[in-house]
Amino acid sequence: MKRYVTIFGFSLLAFAGLAQAQLTGTTSLSVVVGPEAALTVNTATTSLTAAGGTFSNPFTGTTSLTYFMRTSKTSGTGSLTVKITTDFAPAGGPLVATSGATGDALTFTCTMTGGTACATAQTASTTTAATFGTWGTAFSTPKAGDPASVGWSLVDDPAYAANTYTATATFTISAA
Repeated sequence: MKRYVTIFGFSLLAFAGLAQAQLTGTTSLSVVVGPEAALTVNTATTSLTAAGGTFSNPFTGTTSLTYFMRTSKTSGTGSLTVKITTDFAPAGGPLVATSGATGDALTFTCTMTGGTACATAQTASTTTAATFGTWGTAFSTPKAGDPASVGWSLVDDPAYAANTYTATATFTISAA
């Protein structure tokens, strides 16, 4: 009889553990969505070309961008800047760093969907990032982003030696 009671007792304990197991369960999910910004430069190389050969028309070109932005609901801000991080090379052509002294300025205009683009032409610089666009509180782009473009203009100076010159423009986007 003791053996049956012991086996019966162990069986009850085994089934008691199973009886407490559940077939479903839940959890609470929490996510903190903060300000964020990203940028895609769609034009890997922007060619600047002059419309005529009389030095009266500047070299012009357009760089296409797609930006993604989400600013804070309270006191949110966002900005996009551009800076010439590598001046034109090789020697003998335009130089952004000395354009103030020579008058051979590289300027740009801004267009963008959403936010506030620069209102007038900006002068590009190798020392200071120029503001391209800004965003305010609680701004967000669609999932596919919003388009923007930079219209570049460079004086066609006859003092430039005939050659191909390259410079690097670096865009920086941020959100708070």
